[in-house]
Amino acid sequence: MTSFQDTARVYFPALRSGFVFADNAGGSQCTKLVAERIFDYLLNTNVQPGADYPISVESTRCIAAGPVAAAELFNAASPDEIVFGATSTMNLENLARSLEKDILDDEEIVVTGEHEANVGPWKKLAARKGLTLKHWRPRTTDPSNPYSLTLDVEDLLPLISAKTRIVAFVACSNILGSIVPVKAIVTAARSRAVELGVRKIEFSVDCVAYAPHRRMNVQDWDVDYAVFSFYKLFGPHISALYARAASLRSSISALTHHFLSVDTVGYKLQPGGPGYELVYGAAGVPTYLKGLTPAGTLEATFIASAVHEHVLSERLLGFLRGYAPRVLIVGDPLNGSSRVPTISFVVKGILSRDVVRACDETGTIGIRYGHFYAYTFINELDPKIDIQDGVVRVSLVHYNTLEEVDRIIIALRGVLG
Repeated sequence: MTSFQDTARVYFPALRSGFVFADNAGGSQCTKLVAERIFDYLLNTNVQPGADYPISVESTRCIAAGPVAAAELFNAASPDEIVFGATSTMNLENLARSLEKDILDDEEIVVTGEHEANVGPWKKLAARKGLTLKHWRPRTTDPSNPYSLTLDVEDLLPLISAKTRIVAFVACSNILGSIVPVKAIVTAARSRAVELGVRKIEFSVDCVAYAPHRRMNVQDWDVDYAVFSFYKLFGPHISALYARAASLRSSISALTHHFLSVDTVGYKLQPGGPGYELVYGAAGVPTYLKGLTPAGTLEATFIASAVHEHVLSERLLGFLRGYAPRVLIVGDPLNGSSRVPTISFVVKGILSRDVVRACDETGTIGIRYGHFYAYTFINELDPKIDIQDGVVRVSLVHYNTLEEVDRIIIALRGVLG
């Protein structure tokens, strides 16, 4: 019987090379179903959409498939709630700018400190308007490992005040690999906001490190905004932003040309059209994912993916735990349902770049070191580490194999001893 993992690998020609792609949190491989759509669009329907002639009508139809696909991945109520942008950084910057008129000068923003894409736009907005910026920082869970960090809702609730307007946090950290219970956090924070008489509170969730591993559900989470990058979810280099219909109507100011009527659609946040071929290509992602299991649903695929990824994680985490306390895992060192196989660590006495070099020198393994744009987060680690050297990160997804993990372990063992 063909395994889930074998079925997945057929869709990625690059995997036939034998190279171990283990920098997936930086960018996954692109499924053939996406590349075929991009190829088809550019060669057959590459005209301006919106006209009445047949090829333009077909181009318009192809492009419309992108928001439908993104809405399905988010579990949004409508494709009208979807915004496309070149990157998640750009989408969140546009979101912050579009909210500027609806945020009062004395209100507050709460942020977490991971990837700068989910922090920088809010920091800049706070600076422009003189807002108070509060930081929801992680706590240590293991006294023997100062880097065993996790976000806890009990540390967020005291930051909520009568002036809180935006809470921006991650569904999963691209450094810690830990899954944040989004629904529970939003429920608790909304309840506290009601008690305090908050004028309006909205929640923005960074799903970039979450989307490749777990099913998103913005309706169940009760969030107002969410973002992920298709190029980390087996797709093209483009990002999708979810903006709740109510927020599109009442919170967001249009970034588009003044003569366009866009008050109730996501295009309100798109100052110009995205790459049409990429939007159409993105429609291949849910098609690929649903085809991996007999049930043909996203839910079934993400369940199967989580089971396989759990096995991959345990093999690598078990190896690293064997070197404690010399090797310090950043985040939860245990392999439970609350983490994904994005595994970061530091080695006492060895630079992260030297650890990664052991894999580079094989010529067949790709992992990485650095701050991974979580600059503030890495810079605030205690004990401090060289911000440019950062941490070692191995990021796996469902097309990786145990044999590939063992090859990484062999390379790491050569430098760890």
